Amino acid sequence: MQKRKLGRENLEVSAIGLGCMGMSWSYGPAKEKQDMIALLRASVERGVTFFDTAEVYGPLLNEELVGEALAPFRGQVVIATKFGWAPNPGDAERWSALNSRPEHIRQAVEGSLKRLRVDAIDLYYQHRVDPEVPIEDVAGAVGELIRQGKVKHFGLSEAGANTIRRAHAVQPVTALQSEYSLFWREPEKEIIPTLEDLGIGFVPFSPLGKGFLTGTITAETKFDSTDFRSTVPRFNQENRKTNQALVDLISRFAEQKGATPGQVALAWLLAKKPWIVPIPGTTKLDRLEENIRAADIELTPDDLDGLEHASAEIPLAGARYSEFHQKLVGR
Repeated sequence: MQKRKLGRENLEVSAIGLGCMGMSWSYGPAKEKQDMIALLRASVERGVTFFDTAEVYGPLLNEELVGEALAPFRGQVVIATKFGWAPNPGDAERWSALNSRPEHIRQAVEGSLKRLRVDAIDLYYQHRVDPEVPIEDVAGAVGELIRQGKVKHFGLSEAGANTIRRAHAVQPVTALQSEYSLFWREPEKEIIPTLEDLGIGFVPFSPLGKGFLTGTITAETKFDSTDFRSTVPRFNQENRKTNQALVDLISRFAEQKGATPGQVALAWLLAKKPWIVPIPGTTKLDRLEENIRAADIELTPDDLDGLEHASAEIPLAGARYSEFHQKLVGR
């Protein structure tokens, strides 16, 4: 597996990482723990060194899973996790309140360290920008944790360009994690130029459009009630019918390259910037191996131009989040 460095902070990771959320949460029922431990360890054996989790995934269960699975590989892998949510009073299983107050960050990091079984968190993201807490206070709190040796690198997730600049002025931001794919190119307007200017790496989540760009989801696909895509406007049946045109385009392009649609979607991201590291999630070994092979696909400038111009002509339907979650992004 090729390696890449995230921004000027030079955090070196595999060119393709692994998003772990779906193993425990959000994409249907939690998967069998031992199966997921085996998959995580198989990914290391195949060259993956970058793993993404969060306190809220489960909640807590995903960090525990990742911590147990990767315990034999300390020093060989980079684990990113996130803070910024808090349980509702008296209900530790329902996390819906933002909380990035410095005292809460200091409390949250201790739990994540314990669950991940590490002495320091490699990359610590603010999960969503908290409008009640100045980003300078958040950056200062994480900077303090870095000086204490509990965190190595500071990251933001789904933050707006101005917030990124304000945070970076207090504590250098190593990476931004936000959605980016051929299915969602909004970051190209302001976010990517900002990251390039400041020397910050970009970690796209949902690089396969939450599975849609693989070509395995159709208008007839039924989502489990525990699958959050059942609440996402772009995944309702009519919008899937409309958006299928993008998948058909990528599929035709993939045939020319002797690749799968998902591999082309990942290769496109890798070709955009040398400091972009996508983190596709999966719970299946064959999909993991398919995603890893995307790093071997080289797209020429002509390939990129052709794919981007053709895809730009396709109108896409449906918001990427429910109304509640849409309010939490781009702040």
